Amino acid sequence: MLALELLRDPKYRNYWLSLFVSQVGTWMQSAAQAWLVIDLTGSAARLGLVVALQFIPALFFSLPAGVLADRMPRRTLLRVTQGSMAALALLMSLLIFSGRITYPLVLLFALLYGFANVFDLPTRQAFTVELASRERYPGAIALNAFSFNVARLLGPTVAGILIARVGLAWAFFINGLSFLPMLLFLLAVPIGLARGGESGGWRGQLQNGLEYVRKTKRVFSAIVLMFWVGLFAINFQTLVPAYARLVLGLGAEGFGVVMGSMGIGALLGALTQAALSGFSPRRVDVGTWVLIASLALLWLPLSTPVVALVMALAGFGMSLVMVGTNTLIQTAVSDKLRGRVMSIYSMALWGAKPLGSYLVGYAIDALGGRSASLLLALLTALGWSGVWLWKKRSAG
Repeated sequence: MLALELLRDPKYRNYWLSLFVSQVGTWMQSAAQAWLVIDLTGSAARLGLVVALQFIPALFFSLPAGVLADRMPRRTLLRVTQGSMAALALLMSLLIFSGRITYPLVLLFALLYGFANVFDLPTRQAFTVELASRERYPGAIALNAFSFNVARLLGPTVAGILIARVGLAWAFFINGLSFLPMLLFLLAVPIGLARGGESGGWRGQLQNGLEYVRKTKRVFSAIVLMFWVGLFAINFQTLVPAYARLVLGLGAEGFGVVMGSMGIGALLGALTQAALSGFSPRRVDVGTWVLIASLALLWLPLSTPVVALVMALAGFGMSLVMVGTNTLIQTAVSDKLRGRVMSIYSMALWGAKPLGSYLVGYAIDALGGRSASLLLALLTALGWSGVWLWKKRSAG
């Protein structure tokens, strides 16, 4: 298996382990931030606004970030982005430790963290291909999906325990420290030093990436579907904390269990795709309908253990959609356009979150968590149907 072959490579193994440590810290912080906002405001809409601000840079800066990832040494860019996120997390922990944290400061932190992340994502994806090589990249996707979803499982669970027993600040502090292995790796590895991409102006390079996506139907349809699913179905950073606290009445540890169950489902989805031979775009469609079914089930008056099972199902569907779409695009695009095309993908996925997160929070406050979940399921089904009809018409 390509994944096992990559793990035998000491450079890639060290990179993967460093990334995993950072991902666990990031998911701890994500869960703690959501709980902090609910504690400060008691409002799902205000939580949605925090998530929106964290992802709004993706809407405006994803495309320039992709061009930068194709023009500049990727190792240098990653050192800047990873170091910035570490510093912000440590600063946030100090504010909470000192009792000076306020809702406006959380909003500012979310915006700055999102700004660093929007430049980190396309650069890191292009760096991963450079480190793994194009031939071994499917194995890298499987490995990264595995580590991401194990982190999704561990991070919120550990955060829930920390919040209940020692306080919110420790989740932010540990996340700040979790970037150190990656920063040390980036200081030592002789990869990502060359300037990438082609020569020419920024505007022309950006136009080349947009033209490629527009003319490549399978990439275009995948990105449109990803935008719609990201808008209405993959908004768990708003939906789960609000549903756990406002519908189920759970405490911090219960919230961590519900979030962790979604991580279990996502991990199973990643392992399923790694075990299957080849790749089929149909998995993206299957994953979308699993997400739709999960959201629809949350409309029912379910007990907490059943909600945890539904969240595991949602995590499974989300993994099929995200890993499947990433694989489809990464295996279709040429190396010289990779940063730009992946930045368009990132803009579709994460750029949808500002509006989607606020709409989800507003819908929960206005309709209640169960009715809002049903509405999200119906809207996701509508979007999938539109993309399916377009692909059928284009093929005809």
